Amino acid sequence: MSTRRYRYVGPPDLRSAVRPGSTGHAVRYATDLTTWLTGRGTAELSEPFTYVVAPDGLLRLAPRRSEHVACAGGGDVLAAGEMGFRHVSACWAVHEVTNQSTGYCPDLDSWHAVARALDRAGVAHPGRFTHEVVFRRCERCGECSVVREGDFVCVFCGADLPVAWNVAP
Repeated sequence: MSTRRYRYVGPPDLRSAVRPGSTGHAVRYATDLTTWLTGRGTAELSEPFTYVVAPDGLLRLAPRRSEHVACAGGGDVLAAGEMGFRHVSACWAVHEVTNQSTGYCPDLDSWHAVARALDRAGVAHPGRFTHEVVFRRCERCGECSVVREGDFVCVFCGADLPVAWNVAP
């Protein structure tokens, strides 16, 4: 079970725009999630939200068009991606969750941090990423690529990509 920390690898100007003390909404308990989601509009609830799992193990949420680095307050994360919710039996539950974050490019093992954060808060979830994104940094050109359909080839220069996650040290 990984507890790897992911550092921000996205555009520096996005990180420098993060205001000190700003982070996403912390979800310690299911009631925190209910309170926050109750304040969202119908259109916003119909799409997934930006999330990170902070180094303290807490899930933090922000509106979808928020940057992951802002949701994380500029710091490292244990996981990052997008998360959608449905109201089920008078409770909110996760119905979709990804590791899609080009700012952190987390590996698939970041799921463990997501599951721990949701379990800790008492929020039901699907038990896995419902959409997995495989990120790799090209050792030839240095660009970060998304591996599609198991084809470990850089979309920028055509070089083979490593099988093991290598986006950041």
